[in-house]
Amino acid sequence: MNHRHLILVLAIGAGLALSACKREPTPAETAAPGTQQAAPQDETADEFIARVNAELKAMYPELTAAQWLSSTYIIDDSQLLAAKANEKFLTSLNAWIEQARRFEGQEMSPETARAINLLKLGTAMPAPRDPQKLAELTRIATRMEGMYGSGTYCSNPEDPSSCRQLGALEDVLAKDRSYEAQLDAWQGWHSISRPMRQDYVRFVELVNEGARELGYADAGEMWRSGYDMSPVELAAETDRLWGQVKPLYEQLHCYARARLEAQYPGRGSVDGLLPAHLMGNMWQQDWGNLWDVLAPYGEQQAGALDVSAALERRYQAELNAQLSRESALIDIERRVEVVRAAQLENAKRMTRQAEEFYVSLGMPKLPESYWEKTQFIKPRDRDVVCHASAWDMNMGGGDGKSPDVRTKMCIKPNEEDFFTIYHELGHVYYYLAYNHLPPLFQGGAHDGFHEAIGDTIELAMTPAYLKSIGLVGDQRPSREALVNAQMRMALAKVAFMPFGLMIDRWRWGVFDGSITPENYNAAWWELKAKYQGVAPVAPRGEEFFDPGAKYHVPGNTPYTRYFLSHVLQFQFYKALCDAAGHQGPLYECTFAGNKAAGEKFWAMLSKGASQPWQQTLKELTGGETMDASAVLEYFAPLQEWLRQQNEGRSCGWQVPAPAPAPAGNG
Repeated sequence: MNHRHLILVLAIGAGLALSACKREPTPAETAAPGTQQAAPQDETADEFIARVNAELKAMYPELTAAQWLSSTYIIDDSQLLAAKANEKFLTSLNAWIEQARRFEGQEMSPETARAINLLKLGTAMPAPRDPQKLAELTRIATRMEGMYGSGTYCSNPEDPSSCRQLGALEDVLAKDRSYEAQLDAWQGWHSISRPMRQDYVRFVELVNEGARELGYADAGEMWRSGYDMSPVELAAETDRLWGQVKPLYEQLHCYARARLEAQYPGRGSVDGLLPAHLMGNMWQQDWGNLWDVLAPYGEQQAGALDVSAALERRYQAELNAQLSRESALIDIERRVEVVRAAQLENAKRMTRQAEEFYVSLGMPKLPESYWEKTQFIKPRDRDVVCHASAWDMNMGGGDGKSPDVRTKMCIKPNEEDFFTIYHELGHVYYYLAYNHLPPLFQGGAHDGFHEAIGDTIELAMTPAYLKSIGLVGDQRPSREALVNAQMRMALAKVAFMPFGLMIDRWRWGVFDGSITPENYNAAWWELKAKYQGVAPVAPRGEEFFDPGAKYHVPGNTPYTRYFLSHVLQFQFYKALCDAAGHQGPLYECTFAGNKAAGEKFWAMLSKGASQPWQQTLKELTGGETMDASAVLEYFAPLQEWLRQQNEGRSCGWQVPAPAPAPAGNG
């Protein structure tokens, strides 16, 4: 799933930074731009945190409004406003962190100590104290995100009609099985990030300076410090979890390679690695769009599981109904308006279906303002960041103010976007559950928790659930139907896991200097090969900046959260199935409509970042350790089937030796 998720130039930290959300406060409204009020001389640590929480909440709407505008109206003016809002916020954050140093070594309540630590980790973009460098950093960050959002590939520069943005290029990979058309779309999108390279080099220098001023070796070490464990322990923990699921991924990879080699004889693999442009997804992180190639059994044997086709039929029915109300002489402009209205109504219908799942668990309906302010579809008249994200605009709800929560998507009637809506609403319901807490505790137990909420719901979207909402037909209870259902989920969940690791493995190396600017692209593809077993079909030299073609790099959103969420969601799912009294195999469980499961889930969400995640995890699951055994339990039938299918094949892959560095690049 277009994981997807989330966003931001400034993800607000372990406590505040959610990857699918724009969660950034701005400076105190009472302070002059770029200045910070002096701290009272005699305030205690508890009083300091109370003041920061109050200032943070007062400032917050200004920054989120600027960020929302810069993502939904990409023009120079909105980017200037966003950069200035970020600058003011980071100036305030640096001042608060400096003021907090007074309390080091003092006695204080555990809650206050935790809040001070979360404050220190309060942004994924630590800024230098030097005001000029801070301003430079925010300009670069906003510019890179804008480059991504407005990125356009023109296959014929002389012909404007040949110009396509990400959504249209993704459609080619999802639906067009022409080898050449997919290669053109993939290479086209990867051309848009080339101008970002020098900005990114400078960006790294500036955030590393900011991290060092906070006492970290580099920005990567700071990112790894937000997990109630040491940075070294966190890195080792991700290695351990990947070791649990890697054998399953290798079997899936082997199967996919055999199917692609049958589909594209002589071109279905690159020395045993999967061709980057043939996986149905721009970054090879979700293989669900390859269902037509990878489905184990046809509809005759297993029943229909084509959610995209059902959603497309619904949309066409909506469009036809609206067109039938029009005059036979409808002109082109009016027809465009009718098509837009049908797209919007269909997107809202898909979103209401997701809302119904959460409400069936006993959670509240979304506020009316959500439906008024959300971006559901891509506007015709301007550039926007289509990358799906969830937003809390005002931290409202715990103080008598109405919560202003939104999502931002460019929804199309397909399975990937349908599941993405359920994912993004997971963030929104987390906001609604914890917004009674002080602002510094308004965040996930760790950022992986935030990503796992909606994905836990996705696991409960079994074929039985999809049938109940009219998106699939009768499923024959058979081994073939089970394998198909498991494959459908594995193409989203298992295929994603190595991608969830490799992005931050690349950035950690960039931040600590082991990956130098002269090797940005080479190191990217080495890690893609090592973890995903994926390769480009033509060399990608250092004239390219392929990391920048993935939103989370120019958007500076840490990515390890997504890997951790793919472990946690199965733990959450198992615990909620137990709470619902489910009997039988784990993969058959849907807890839709179960109030006992919903109550347990809501209790966890309402804790936010107020306590160590280990405690929050234990309250839901009974254990304090992240563990992938529930992943293996869930996919056990598929893993056995894959072993049988792959018998006699040479599975696994060799990582190509790094190309020698060009002469003169020390």
